[in-house]
Amino acid sequence: MATKHRWTFFRAGDFDQVKLETAEDLGHIQNLDQKLWVALACPTVGLEIDARTLALIDIDKDGRIRAPELIGAVGFALANLKKPDDLFKSAPALPLDAINDKSADGAVLLASARQILTNLGKADATEITAEDVADPTKIFANTPFNGDGVITELSASEETGKAAIRDIIACLGGDPDRAGQSGVTQEKIDAFFEEVQQHGAWIAQAAADSNNIWPLGPAATAAAAAAVKAIKPKVDDYFGRCRLAAFDPRAIPILNRKEEEYLTVAASDLSITADEVASFPLAAIVAGQPLPLEGGVNPAHAAALGALRRDALAPLIGDRAQLGEGDWATLQSKVAAYQAWQDARPTLRVNLLGDERLVALAASGIRETLGNLMAQDKALEKEATGLENVERLVRYHRDLVLLCTNFVNFRDFYDGGQPAIFQVGTLYLDRRSCALCLPVDDATKHATMASLAGAYLAYLDCVRKATGEKRQIVAAFTAGDSDNLMVGRNGLFYDRQGRDWDATITKIIDNPISLRQAFWSPYKKFVRFLEEQIAKRAAAADADTNAKLTATAATTANVDRTKPPEQKKLDVGTVAALGVAVGAIGTFATALVGYISGVLQLGVAATIGAFLGVILAISAPSMILAFIKLRKRNLGPILDANGWAVNAKARINVPFGTTLTGVAHLPSGARRDKRDRYAEKGFPWKKLLLLAALIYSGYRWYEGALNRFLPAEAQPQAVLGAWAPEPRGAPRAVATPK
Repeated sequence: MATKHRWTFFRAGDFDQVKLETAEDLGHIQNLDQKLWVALACPTVGLEIDARTLALIDIDKDGRIRAPELIGAVGFALANLKKPDDLFKSAPALPLDAINDKSADGAVLLASARQILTNLGKADATEITAEDVADPTKIFANTPFNGDGVITELSASEETGKAAIRDIIACLGGDPDRAGQSGVTQEKIDAFFEEVQQHGAWIAQAAADSNNIWPLGPAATAAAAAAVKAIKPKVDDYFGRCRLAAFDPRAIPILNRKEEEYLTVAASDLSITADEVASFPLAAIVAGQPLPLEGGVNPAHAAALGALRRDALAPLIGDRAQLGEGDWATLQSKVAAYQAWQDARPTLRVNLLGDERLVALAASGIRETLGNLMAQDKALEKEATGLENVERLVRYHRDLVLLCTNFVNFRDFYDGGQPAIFQVGTLYLDRRSCALCLPVDDATKHATMASLAGAYLAYLDCVRKATGEKRQIVAAFTAGDSDNLMVGRNGLFYDRQGRDWDATITKIIDNPISLRQAFWSPYKKFVRFLEEQIAKRAAAADADTNAKLTATAATTANVDRTKPPEQKKLDVGTVAALGVAVGAIGTFATALVGYISGVLQLGVAATIGAFLGVILAISAPSMILAFIKLRKRNLGPILDANGWAVNAKARINVPFGTTLTGVAHLPSGARRDKRDRYAEKGFPWKKLLLLAALIYSGYRWYEGALNRFLPAEAQPQAVLGAWAPEPRGAPRAVATPK
């Protein structure tokens, strides 16, 4: 999109990045082509920036901040500050006089900020900090209304209102208000009294047919119905057994239980509520006999029968000592209407309060009282929203520029100053410090994307055993070599808060680290190959020797019983093979000596050039391949694997890579004692080179190549006489035929 704002760009990471240096720059980022943004989205976790700030910017609460949300946050901050350039100070405290109270929103913000400070007991403060707005429970503690749509017991001045709020919370559960106190919302109030009304309608049904449903009145009828219901299964069982006895008297002994069953019961300690007795009939079974209500009844049910007689039988059909089957049917019919009404009781959460309390609530008019309290709370909703916006402005005032310089551009990453927000600490391992360390949740999943970065990456498990904390990181090694890096190596990780963690490598993505490593790589591989071959041959020879020793020992032990081995004949084929091998070795040695002699005859410069050419021919392919890969080293895939949407190919070239990984060097001015009492005696390379140089110089002197530099008496002809070769350029003597 075209814009009149004049942008300034800086180049880093092999691409152009916009500079954000003034409030005017920030105010126009909405017009900056997003193809020029370094990132288009980032996660809200795992970054070295206040998580609450990121949560406030994340409007849709999806755990990611995208470009439109950042633009909205910038617009909010610029609109509510008198001097928007104050954002670049990143000050932790927001002066109250910095809030732009010229606008309606700004005026509410300023009033809300003052209210917060007043609630905290800091009414005379001239600035507000993130700590002041961090804990809403402190801001709204002991405040009856805070505009959040939740009223608590503190909101009600009378006990009736407090009791109603407690009842609602008991039945429907509570909702925390801004201060963390449990309260009720308008939705909970409406739902509660809707159930109270349903209960009232059910009660009204009984009132309309009270003579039938409550023949003894509500309380007495309820007691009578409960007494009938409690003993009904056993009474029905008794009369059923009596009818069966009348049908066939032979069944009476069985209906009264066998004698053996009484023996089992009598053998244990008896109690009136013993389960063994409770399962027996209410009374002895006799055909056509009424149920006795006192004397001769099952002791386990005597109390229930007494309640039946007292609460139901006496008030409904008259007191008596026995209950006939007809009277039992009449008694049940008297409470049938009440029982049917009870069965029709609606299943409500408010039922736990009891009928009496629910009837009282329905008639109290407390619902209107709670509605008035809710209206008072909602009247402060605007101020409450302003309180959240105060927190937003305070945190943006401190953190917004930091986010922009790690989102719109990567200034912090490339300028060598403070670490970027995605750098979580420094790893020390293998005499190196790695500054590019990122958090990781799943190393395997992360490596799938991060492997495309072309960097040497090590995944590490970090542990603080003292506290039991654990975390995973990935570290990029961008200088040195990888010879001593392997899974299982331990190091020390320091997070951005300065805490130390034990770190262990668990996974490696291998890529070139430096051109120096690439130069020596072929020789190291050759040396490793030789070492492996020598080790294999030595192991084979050792095994062969052990086998021969074992065979010799066995032969010696059985010398009297063993036939001496036949002398082996010389194998002509073997002799021929040995001859060919010796000849080949001799030919190679002769060719090598001839090559070296030919090279030496080219002169000093040519000789040095030839050796350098050989070295270059060996190392060049590895260096070229490493150079190509190092040029492709890119930060983007590493961040994308962490949930970023990096919009540029942020290169990590060789010079910049050396700033991300520090290699150990002695301090400036340090003295070094080179003596090592336990140093191994190395191969005498220096002496051999000196000897080779002397031999080469002597050979060149003998040939006369140095004659032009030497006086006549020091030339080989003068020193060696007849043994000296003919000087170069001298005419050769031609033999004349005889």
